[in-house]
Amino acid sequence: MKTFEQLGVIGLSEWIALPELGMVGLRAKIDTGASTSSLHASDIQPFERKGERWVRFTAHFGTLVQRGHRCEARLISVKTIRSSNGQTQSRYLIRTTLALGERAWPVDFTLACRKTMRFRVLLGAKALIDGQWLVNPALNYAQQQPLMPTFDSPAGDS
Repeated sequence: MKTFEQLGVIGLSEWIALPELGMVGLRAKIDTGASTSSLHASDIQPFERKGERWVRFTAHFGTLVQRGHRCEARLISVKTIRSSNGQTQSRYLIRTTLALGERAWPVDFTLACRKTMRFRVLLGAKALIDGQWLVNPALNYAQQQPLMPTFDSPAGDS
């Protein structure tokens, strides 16, 4: 575990990239009260590839001008999520690399409709713990916008 001085500091909102999904320039809301991270997605279609469960979906980002990006990711599980108002919902769970500032690490995201939310991505406590970030609620966009790392997507052939 890193010492307090070695941990990075982020604000309540940050720019992120999801390079394995081919997405950069996403604004994320930091939510330490949420355990799991969430990504705004629609047109979710589970399928099988080489004996593994996968999911195709359209990820959405942008607020004034909504942009959609077609993605594929290996399906980790279907998870039951309890919202802050007590309602439960089953959601697909994927794992993909998250880039924030100069760091990149694997993060689990549930796929959910967030079209009524200001932020299309929510980063929960598990992602912040794994990335070893401290949250300063007085800040926004404390980290530089990450660049898209170059590496091959694990998607492979259908």
